[in-house]
Amino acid sequence: MSSWITTLFDLSIIVLLLVGISQFRTPRGARLGNTTAATALLLAILLVLYRNHILDPALLALALLVGSSIGALIALRATMIQIPAMVAFQHGAGGVAACTISLVELTRGGASTNIVEEVSGFLGLVIGAATFSGSMVASGKLAAKLRQTPSMLPGHNWILLFLLAAITGFCVFGSTTAGFALWVTLGCALGASILLGLVFAMRIGGADMPVLISFLNATAGLAAAFCGIVIQNRLLIACGATVAASGSILTAAMCKAMNRSLIKVLASGKSVARAGTDATAVVAAAPAKRVERTYAEALVAAKEVLRQAKSVIIIPGYGMALARAQFQVAALATRLEQLGKSATFAIHPVAGRMPGHMHVLLAEADVEYEKLRDMEDVNSVFEQTDVVIVVGACDVVNPAAVKMPDTPISGMPILNAHKARHVLVCNLDGRPGYSGVPNPLYDEPATLLLFGDANVTVTDLLQNLESAPEMPAK
Repeated sequence: MSSWITTLFDLSIIVLLLVGISQFRTPRGARLGNTTAATALLLAILLVLYRNHILDPALLALALLVGSSIGALIALRATMIQIPAMVAFQHGAGGVAACTISLVELTRGGASTNIVEEVSGFLGLVIGAATFSGSMVASGKLAAKLRQTPSMLPGHNWILLFLLAAITGFCVFGSTTAGFALWVTLGCALGASILLGLVFAMRIGGADMPVLISFLNATAGLAAAFCGIVIQNRLLIACGATVAASGSILTAAMCKAMNRSLIKVLASGKSVARAGTDATAVVAAAPAKRVERTYAEALVAAKEVLRQAKSVIIIPGYGMALARAQFQVAALATRLEQLGKSATFAIHPVAGRMPGHMHVLLAEADVEYEKLRDMEDVNSVFEQTDVVIVVGACDVVNPAAVKMPDTPISGMPILNAHKARHVLVCNLDGRPGYSGVPNPLYDEPATLLLFGDANVTVTDLLQNLESAPEMPAK
């Protein structure tokens, strides 16, 4: 096969992959986009196998059967709550694949013919191993198998710097040796890289998890791109670079949404109030205005508020995912529209445990994408909104972020739910979110607290509206 035909095949597959990615803009297009991107990747696999003369039907069938079965089993068993953990696990799988290929190429002898390929091999090994271990920590946190809040070691940054220096030293020495000494050196570099990923990821948690997920997505793509350089595969370089670029853009978007720099998120573990300042005390110092009501009283008041409202904005959070309340929330929005009211959804960029988590949940409940509004678009509307319904969200609607100094979330942009005429809070309880900062919104006289399982509280709201007469169609 001539070189120009080979290049044409590669470019066609890359274009097909980009077309698939471009279709992810909407939930409806995402279904076709997944199929398109998967087709491009399958064609890439077949083309690579053909070029390398790996055409044993039995071997191919066995590999495809094993890989496809494992992937299908995991995907079918994963719930919407488990998807963030599964995504993190997949990033780790990509990292370990890149690490393994780099290790094989570095030790096969004579495989790397120039310094670029050799350096790429070491980078693929180190970044792939660190991505794997970091992703396993992230997956464990998201699956609640590990402590979900940040964990800091004494001298944490110094430990990371020491590991980086050790890895650099191992790689430099490995480039000058061969045989058994090379295996030992690469084993040390591999172990240090795994430890680097563990130490790096353990101090990130809570509201910073979406940033960690997108960052690991980028590093997995970067490791794959370096692998492509080692094995001289244009398709792998292009696909890895695409993943790295998209993950980097998403990481920057997540940091912007939190009004924090990437360095601060990744290097400081968590936002900490200034020395000598107790964030809880600062918030508690605000005068309490809460009107105490029983659940039944709050439900009656909420029913009246919703009946009189003309505009309603629903703010979902991770609590909605835990309660699997997205279907009831979607039904509530539909019922409000039947009663002649406008019902839209306000989505904070870091709501949930991964980028786009709320979009995925609401798409599962068949909520139209056009009803989902981003923070930048909806924040100016809250002052004219009659009712805001908060479902399982806390930090992303916490006025302490904009009203209180020296708290762990001070400066983080929030959804301005506190500016609406009425707020209904359907959270499990009144405890603070991951930031640990109490929410002054709960104390506002215009706030009705419907604490409990969101599936139950939203269902109660929905049942209260069932008897209301529908507005005639316009």
